[in-house]
Amino acid sequence: MLRFCLLPLLIFSTVASHAACPDHFVGQTQPATSASVILLCSTSYAAGYSAQDHEAAWSAEHLTRDNITRSEQLQGRGSFHEDLRLPPGERSEPCDYKRSGWSRGHLTPSGDAPTRAAREETFAFSNIVPQAARLNSSGWNHIEANIRKLVKRKGEVFVVTGPAFREPMGTIGPDHVRVPSSLWKAVYIPTMNAVAVVVCKNTAPYRCNAVSPESLERVTGINPFPSLPDGKTIRSPELDRSLIH
Repeated sequence: MLRFCLLPLLIFSTVASHAACPDHFVGQTQPATSASVILLCSTSYAAGYSAQDHEAAWSAEHLTRDNITRSEQLQGRGSFHEDLRLPPGERSEPCDYKRSGWSRGHLTPSGDAPTRAAREETFAFSNIVPQAARLNSSGWNHIEANIRKLVKRKGEVFVVTGPAFREPMGTIGPDHVRVPSSLWKAVYIPTMNAVAVVVCKNTAPYRCNAVSPESLERVTGINPFPSLPDGKTIRSPELDRSLIH
C-alpha cells in the first residue's frame, strides 16, 4: 500500500493489542459483530477495530462511580496519535483528518478516563472517527456528560459506542477512513437491568434519538451486549430522556 503521510516517528505507551480484557464487557463478553474486528485492549476501554474501515466498529467501557470521580479531578488533555499496535496499512493517521472538514471524534470519551495514562490512550486514532464538529461539541458532548451523571447516580454503567453507515458518506485521507452517517451509544445499567440506545445523525441538523437495541443491530450488525438474555432487559423512557435531554 502506497503511503502519503510522512510524519516523525512518535512512540506512545500502549497496552498489548490482543490481550484479553473481559472486564470492559457485560458478562465478560465482547460485542458481537457481523464483520471481523481486531480486539484492542486499553486500560479503561476496549475497541473492536475494523481494518477495512480504518476505525473502530465499537468501543466498550465499564464505568464506575469511583472512576468518574477520579476522571473529574484530572487536568489537561492527551495528544492525538497513531495506534502503533496496528500495522501501517491498517491504521489511520493525523493527515487523514487534515483539511478533511471533519473533526476527530472520540468513541470512548477522554473525559471518562480515570488516570492520565488512560486519558492518553483515548487519543489513539483507533478510538477516533470522522465526526461533524458541531455534533462533537454540542449534542454528543452533552450525551457523554449525561452518562457520567448517570454513573454517579447508579454506581455502575456499561457503555458501547460506535459508528453507523446507513447512508454512504465517503472516506477521508490517504488511508480512506470511512465517514459514518451517524454515531451511537448503547448503555446498560445493571441495577435497573435496563438498556438504552441513542443515535445521533452526523449531518445537519444533528438530531439525536432513542432507538431499540434490535434496531441498532439491524442497521449496524452489532449486538453491544450479547450476554444479556433476549427479552429479559427493560427499556425505560425516563432513561432515554436522561441521556438526550
